[in-house]
Amino acid sequence: MRLRTLSQTIHTISQSFPVLMVTGPRQVGKTTLLDMCSEGARSYVTLDDLEMRRLAQQDPALFLQTWPAPVTIDEVQYAPQLFSAIKMVVDRDSRNGLFWLTGSQKFQLMQGVTESLAGRVAILDLLGLSQAEQQDRALQAVPFVPTPEWIGHARSAAQDMPLKALYEQIWMGSYPRLLSQGPQSRDIFYRSYVQTYVQRDVRDLLKVSDPLSFHLFLSVVAARTGQLLNYANLANEVDIDTKTAKAWLSVLEASGLVYLLQPYHRNLTKRMIKSPKLYFLDTGLAAYLTKWGSPEALEAGSMSGAMLETWAVTEILKSYWHNGKEAPIYFYRDTEQKEIDLLIEVNDVIYPVEIKKTAAPSAQIGKAFLAAENLGKTLGPGAVLCLTPRDVPLSSTVTAIPMAYL
Repeated sequence: MRLRTLSQTIHTISQSFPVLMVTGPRQVGKTTLLDMCSEGARSYVTLDDLEMRRLAQQDPALFLQTWPAPVTIDEVQYAPQLFSAIKMVVDRDSRNGLFWLTGSQKFQLMQGVTESLAGRVAILDLLGLSQAEQQDRALQAVPFVPTPEWIGHARSAAQDMPLKALYEQIWMGSYPRLLSQGPQSRDIFYRSYVQTYVQRDVRDLLKVSDPLSFHLFLSVVAARTGQLLNYANLANEVDIDTKTAKAWLSVLEASGLVYLLQPYHRNLTKRMIKSPKLYFLDTGLAAYLTKWGSPEALEAGSMSGAMLETWAVTEILKSYWHNGKEAPIYFYRDTEQKEIDLLIEVNDVIYPVEIKKTAAPSAQIGKAFLAAENLGKTLGPGAVLCLTPRDVPLSSTVTAIPMAYL
């Protein structure tokens, strides 16, 4: 059982809040993480159990008497009726750490939480295993920001990651169960994952009448990872209307499968592109849906750069979310085709980042960062995340940073 970075935050936050909720896609290890953190000191119930779900929906007060705190309640989105009952318990009992909840459909959860548990609940996001967690350096993982301090810390903890090994990691993805089973189980794992996901979560949320069209939509979205979101384009490809495309994509986002990276939103001018960029949050699932049969085919193929960018953005997200923090990341693109892959804003300083599939980045890459000077913020050191074997200064303000450091 691998140690997770978020375990540190769970212990800390549970001492300050009566309710803690971990959200994330199915199979990323939410239940395992909380079980590991509880060390047998709390009871456990899952609402995947239909009898328990029915009791929670029909008589939430009796449910909480049957499963008194401290308790972990899994897949709590199936019984939003519980939130009001939990509020009554925590308002009577002043202890912290009473309820640990998990859920895999964030939009449904947030509606119930904001109505009933505002101010009483801490919400944490979990994705699949980060590179640091896979390499057993979970507790050394800190939020990515390309300062000399972060680079020095990462250099001391990082392990070598040759190109072949990196694309094997990208192709396999980050679901803990699959990584414990190995490559021979990959296709059957993802096939089962997609079938279960479509049949359970999507039908619960959308009542989709044509699951084949939704499955095609899922593949079309995966093929566009790393690109600007264009609803009309998605809709045309699947032969659905734009309203349906928006509804279906919102389900992918709610289920933690897709992330929409927003353009930098301060001081927007008319020249700024305002559409978000679309990223699949597990590169293995995206590679499966787009039918790349091996890591070698993926690395040599047309989506090689987009998958590498997707993987890097997801690792940066994990570095924040798995430390219990919001990810202050954006991208920059204007109508004059000036583009910066990532802008990270920390303490009112903007750090520009480019992601490149090269082992020998040119110092010219950093010139794109000059566009960020127009945003009215202090510009911090920039970075080119790439395949260089060690960090190398490209200029006085830009450093090439190995993907292995993430």
